[in-house]
Amino acid sequence: MKKVMIAGMGGQLGFELARTCADQGMLVAPRENELDITDRESVNAFVSKLQPAVIINCAAYTQVDKAETDKAFAVNRDGPAYLAQAAKSCNALLVHISTDFVFAGDSGRPLRTDDAPAPLSVYGKSKLAGEEAVLQTGCNALIIRTAWLYSSYGNNFVKTMLRLMNERDSLGIVADQIGTPTWANSLARIIWQLIDLDAHGLFHWTDAGVASWYDFAVAIYEEGKAAGLLSRDVEIKPIKTSDYPLPASRPAFSVLDKSSAYALISGKPEHWRSNLHKMLSELRDQV
Repeated sequence: MKKVMIAGMGGQLGFELARTCADQGMLVAPRENELDITDRESVNAFVSKLQPAVIINCAAYTQVDKAETDKAFAVNRDGPAYLAQAAKSCNALLVHISTDFVFAGDSGRPLRTDDAPAPLSVYGKSKLAGEEAVLQTGCNALIIRTAWLYSSYGNNFVKTMLRLMNERDSLGIVADQIGTPTWANSLARIIWQLIDLDAHGLFHWTDAGVASWYDFAVAIYEEGKAAGLLSRDVEIKPIKTSDYPLPASRPAFSVLDKSSAYALISGKPEHWRSNLHKMLSELRDQV
């Protein structure tokens, strides 16, 4: 079986990749003391010894607002560059995960892979720099941009909302930022499909449909109550981005056009609300 190395296995996508792997390969997930992707020598030594056929980079600095003051470029640009260079040296496929935040989100239509990026935040700029660094190495690369990831594992918007809804009587949620919630489990399955198809280049993938953060929160509340994860009434109020200022700017409309991925894979993505229902049922069964 081919060796598949996953950097960033401790996150929610790494978790979902592990449990959806099936017979795709032998997974190798280096621990933090075994691999530091911000250290070129550490990356080269680990990859050279392992000789993987595929490297999946799930590692990322994703704290959007802290990225305005912290050093996100080491993880989001330099790390992917080192992984890409190491992948090229052993003829491995590098699968790199990127984000809708590379766009300004001011077009009002689904964003294509050939649309010009224009990130608004340090986080978005660092992720775009990571994409560019990977492509510049000339390695065999598969770059997948996604958005609004959540899972039953790890920290994410869904689990934060459930916690707050169990603590507060009302919540104000931004209603003028539009995107697509995406279950990390569904993204993981698509990653395996694309690897199996020997895909390379740049693709977009999210669940189907669109939503504002307010719509997403309302769905979490309704589905959470139905699943027995919430036992109290909560008022969810739509607010504007300007009503809740944060250090980093967000794209107003970052729905991703998935046409190029549709042309390759079998089937279409499920609607985000259907996948939210599945994830919350799973979370309920874990309690």
